[in-house]
Amino acid sequence: MSLQCAQIGYGDAMETTTDPAREASGHPHRNEFVQALATGLGVLRAFTPERPALTLTDAAEATGISRASARRMLLTLVHLGYAVQVGRTFELTPKVLELGRGYWTGRSRSEVLRPVLTRASQRLQQSCSAGILDGAHLMYIARVHTERILRVNLDVGTRLPAFNTSMGRVLLAGLEDAAVRRVLEGSPRTPTTELTRTGVQELLAEVGRVREQGYAVVAGELDRNLASVAVPVRDGGGRVTVALNTALSTAPGQLGAEFSADELEGAVSRAVPVLQEAAREAEAALALAH
Repeated sequence: MSLQCAQIGYGDAMETTTDPAREASGHPHRNEFVQALATGLGVLRAFTPERPALTLTDAAEATGISRASARRMLLTLVHLGYAVQVGRTFELTPKVLELGRGYWTGRSRSEVLRPVLTRASQRLQQSCSAGILDGAHLMYIARVHTERILRVNLDVGTRLPAFNTSMGRVLLAGLEDAAVRRVLEGSPRTPTTELTRTGVQELLAEVGRVREQGYAVVAGELDRNLASVAVPVRDGGGRVTVALNTALSTAPGQLGAEFSADELEGAVSRAVPVLQEAAREAEAALALAH
């Protein structure tokens, strides 16, 4: 976003931060980080489908900034055409779609991956998904649901912690150990069940196993009644860029419940070959799309 703040007198547009932790973790140095841009993007993210209109107080509370800062950010968005003011509230305009144009130019990964996921889902009779690493989070970029009454409510754009999800661990396994450690140590590892592994050393060892065997299995760590398996998708340089996964079950069409060791092994052995074939298809399709 080009925040042309000088035109309307907003002198803090080039404010920088000197956070030592940020520098030590490989984030931009103090002269490379524009705080006003980060604040403006935070205000943009505060608008959601559930909250499409914000007052100054709403924006300030959602982003943790002062009302004065929220006012400057919102008026800048209005000045640039990304928002409109309606009484005491502000709403985004369709112009914000321009901000993602560079990322989604041509066939998006979601479009390319959907037919691959559909074929895998039909073979497995389970929902199948694709995700990418977004900092310490897994973000869903494509998902194909099975036609049944009970299904997990996960859709494109959903973000989950990477450390306790199968796709997240596959994507972490694509990083160097030092980078994985930085991600784990620099983000919350809040357990969601009594089975969730949270220790850095334990998770590093698990990521190492995933790297060696070529797939990740997570059973009961994100949700006590869910188990899933994921495999990597690599680019032409061999780097892991996307992960594919599916839910595991003891019978086709069922949602994963608690497994015995033998049941889990059987479910994994049925799903992994299908996902690995899907990953090869995805690699070929993504290569042709670029």
